[in-house]
Amino acid sequence: MERPCKGEIFEYESYLEDEIRILRSRMEQLFDQENSFTSENVIAISGLLDLKINEYMKWRKRKN
Repeated sequence: MERPCKGEIFEYESYLEDEIRILRSRMEQLFDQENSFTSENVIAISGLLDLKINEYMKWRKRKN
């Protein structure tokens, strides 16, 4: 298995960071709209955010 080059590593890390930022922003917007942390939509996006953060943390651990 070939190791990715530094450019690919940076691009993937940047992609994950962008995804996390977008999901967090969307969750905040949904909270503002629904004024509830327990609404179905907020919980759903929060779950996606958790998955993406876990992916990022695993990536960072594996990268080092």
